[in-house]
Amino acid sequence: MLLSPFIALLALGVAAWAIVLAWPQKEEPVEPTPESKQKVCAAFDTVTTAVQLQTHADLGPDPVAQTAVAANARLSLIGGGEYLLSRVDDKTPPDLAEAVRMFANNLEDIGVNALAGVTNDDAQQAARLTAGEEGRKKVAELCQ
Repeated sequence: MLLSPFIALLALGVAAWAIVLAWPQKEEPVEPTPESKQKVCAAFDTVTTAVQLQTHADLGPDPVAQTAVAANARLSLIGGGEYLLSRVDDKTPPDLAEAVRMFANNLEDIGVNALAGVTNDDAQQAARLTAGEEGRKKVAELCQ
C-alpha cells in the first residue's frame, strides 16, 4: 500500500521532467560575423573566376574541343552554385546570404538548362543570364 503513492509520485516526477526536456528552448539570435562574410566572399571570388575562365575558354573549332569547353562551362555553373550555397551559414550577414543564394541558384538554373540543350538565345535562358549578371554585381557590391 505504501508503495503505490511512491510510484505515483515517481511517475509524476518523470512526466514533469519529460515535459521540461521537450519544452521548446529559446534560441539566442545568431550575430553575423566578419569571418563568415569573408568565407562567403572568398568563395564568390573563386566561383566567379571559375565561371569566367570556363565559359570563355577557346580550344578552337574542333567539335570535341567545343563540347569539352561547354561541359566545363556547365560544370563551373552548377558546381559553383552548389559551392557557394554550401558556404553560406547562419552567421552570414542576411543581405549577403540572400543575394548569394539567389545568385547561386541562378547559376545552377543556367547550367542545368544548358545541359538540357537550352541555348543562350532562348528567351528564358537569356533572362536567367541577365538575372545572373545582376546577381553577380549585387554580391560583388556586398563583398566590398
